[in-house]
Amino acid sequence: MAVMMAFMLTMVAFAVDVGFMHCAKADLQRSADAAAIAACWELRKAPSSLSSNITSTEVTSARTQAVSYAGLNKVLNATTAINSNSSNSTSGDVVVGYMSNPSSPSCTMDTSQLSKDNAVQVTVRRSSAENGTVPLFFAKVLGHSSETMSATATAAILSNFNSFKMPSDGSDLGILPFALDKYTWDQLLAGTQVSGPDGGTGYDSWPYNSSTGTVSSGSDGVREVNLYPHKSINDTAPGNRGTVDIGSSGNSTSDIKRQILNGVSQSDLDAIGGSITIDPSTGYLSLNGDTGISAGVKADLISIKGKPRIIPIYNPAPTGSGNNAVYKIVEFVGIRFVDVQLTGKMNAKHVTIQPADVTTLGGKSNGGTTTSQFIYSPVWLVR
Repeated sequence: MAVMMAFMLTMVAFAVDVGFMHCAKADLQRSADAAAIAACWELRKAPSSLSSNITSTEVTSARTQAVSYAGLNKVLNATTAINSNSSNSTSGDVVVGYMSNPSSPSCTMDTSQLSKDNAVQVTVRRSSAENGTVPLFFAKVLGHSSETMSATATAAILSNFNSFKMPSDGSDLGILPFALDKYTWDQLLAGTQVSGPDGGTGYDSWPYNSSTGTVSSGSDGVREVNLYPHKSINDTAPGNRGTVDIGSSGNSTSDIKRQILNGVSQSDLDAIGGSITIDPSTGYLSLNGDTGISAGVKADLISIKGKPRIIPIYNPAPTGSGNNAVYKIVEFVGIRFVDVQLTGKMNAKHVTIQPADVTTLGGKSNGGTTTSQFIYSPVWLVR
C-alpha cells in the first residue's frame, strides 16, 4: 500500500512539473508570435521616404518592436528579454530576412537582401544565459531542478503584387478606376517638380494624421500630385486624365461611384476574366478608358478622403481618348485622396493624391519586376 501511495505521489508530482513546463512553452510561443508579428509590420516602407526599398531604418524599427513585444508578453508571469541581434546572426533572437514564398512553411529565409526583407523570425528563450531557466518542483528529488526552453515564430508580409482577386474575407477589392501615368508617379517619388499644361505639381500641402485619420493643410514630407485634371508632359493623349473600366465596358457614373465607395466587386472581376492581372509575358494589363472624372463623383471622393486605396499606373500614353482609349497598366500603387474640387473653373478643379500604405487581401505577389508600391498583405505567421 505504501509503495502504491509513493508511486501515485510520484506521478502527481511528475504531472505538476509537466503541466508547468506546458504553461511555460505556451507562454514562450505566445511571446514569440506577438513579437514576430509586431516586428514584421515595421517592414512596411513609410511613404514619407517615397521609396519602396527596405532600408536599415525599417529593419532597426523591426528589431526594436520585437524586443518591446517580447517584453510585454510575460512568460510564467515574468518579463522576458530578447537580444535585438543587430548583426543579424541566423542563430540570434531576432532575424530579419527575405522569403521568396512565405506561403510555404518550409521556405528558407535569405538574410543577404536587405532591400527585399519581408520576414522576421523571433526566438524567446528561458535559459541560464537569457531570462533564467524554467524552475521545476518535484523533479528536484531526481536531481533535475530546472529546464531550458525556447519558442520560435516567423512572420511575413507580401508586397510587389501583379495580380488581384476578391479577398478571401468576402470584402470588395479597394482598387479605384482612376489611372495615373508612370512618368508623373516616378517623378513624384523622386522628389522632382512635375510640370504639365495645368502648371506645377508635386507639392507638399496636405499632411495626414494617422491618429485621427484626417487630412489638413500643412506639410508632412509626403508630396502630392494632381490625379485630375493635370496631364503629364509625356502624356500626349487628348483630353484630361480619365477613368478606366474595371468591369464591364462603359461603366456608368453609378458604377464608378460604387467602386469609389466600396471597391471592385466579384461581378466586376468576372467581366474581365476573374482577376486584375498584369500579364507576365507582356508586362501590362489592357484596360479601356472611360469618360473621365466628373462633378457627379465629388461627394463620393470626399467621403473617402484620407482613406488608403489602390490605383493603376499606365505606361506609355493611352491610345485613343474617352471610352475609346486603351491604357496599358504596368503597376499598382497605394494612395490616399487629400483634396477634391470638381466644380467651378477648370483651373480650380483638382483631385489630389499622395502615396499611402495600403493593406489588402487578394493580392498575388510577383516577387520579381516591380509591379506595385506601398501595397501590402496583412502580416501572418508562417511558422
